[in-house]
Amino acid sequence: MVLELGEPFASLWQGRDAFAEVDRLEGETYRALEGRRTFRTLVNGEGFFVKVHKGVGWGEILKNLASLRMPVIGAGNEWQALTRLGAQGVTVPVPVAFGVRGSNPARQESFIITRELTPVIDLDVLTHQWLAQPVSAAVRRRLIHRVASMTRDMHAAGINHRDCYLCHFLLVGDVAAAMEDGFSGTHLIDLHRARYRQSLPTRWRIKDISGLYFSSLHMKLSRTDIFRFLRVYYARPLREVLATAGPELARIERKAQRTLRHHLKHHAGNAP
Repeated sequence: MVLELGEPFASLWQGRDAFAEVDRLEGETYRALEGRRTFRTLVNGEGFFVKVHKGVGWGEILKNLASLRMPVIGAGNEWQALTRLGAQGVTVPVPVAFGVRGSNPARQESFIITRELTPVIDLDVLTHQWLAQPVSAAVRRRLIHRVASMTRDMHAAGINHRDCYLCHFLLVGDVAAAMEDGFSGTHLIDLHRARYRQSLPTRWRIKDISGLYFSSLHMKLSRTDIFRFLRVYYARPLREVLATAGPELARIERKAQRTLRHHLKHHAGNAP
């Protein structure tokens, strides 16, 4: 068993079964899937988000492995990603409690608790608002710089998100102020599928960047916008990036377009 408790939980649960205490927490459910629940709770008047994993079963594990996907069996990935990214200066929700017990991966129980971020708006919602209320080129530049630098620093820390979309970049605080200060209050969230590797393979960087590109297509990014992202992400002069990373950029474009086609096909199939 592994147990990490910060305040206020270290004091409140001293000498108690932390897993039983998590089960007693109540609050608004944000997501409920088989074997996993995410909810908001209040403790001593402070808001927290809790993710509880109850085991996915061998069927789910084998299904993922058969599809050549690494199954997510608990909260460990997210705890590692949050603690590592936070230590590297990437703004993420603050993790305050983590626990895992059980050696059987199909029945392993775990939980993670993070401090609530408020007030918030995700960048997908925010940039869709810009379609009706356009912002200045300077504001777009600041946003692109912020997202590119966060993605670069995430990958430099050896973390790949695996669900790297604009909706998982959460702006905390006053939006008008953020547009002036460079979106410094932006946090990276939903890291339960994230993985750490000492040396991040190119294919995983491409997956993250292509997902980000796909989720920003509604912004109708100009060539200048894209070049700005590339300069910041690769931290090299644009001429050098284009000369050395051409095949990688082509793979990003192809993968983003495949994701778009799959997205459109899925929604067309679900249309009434």
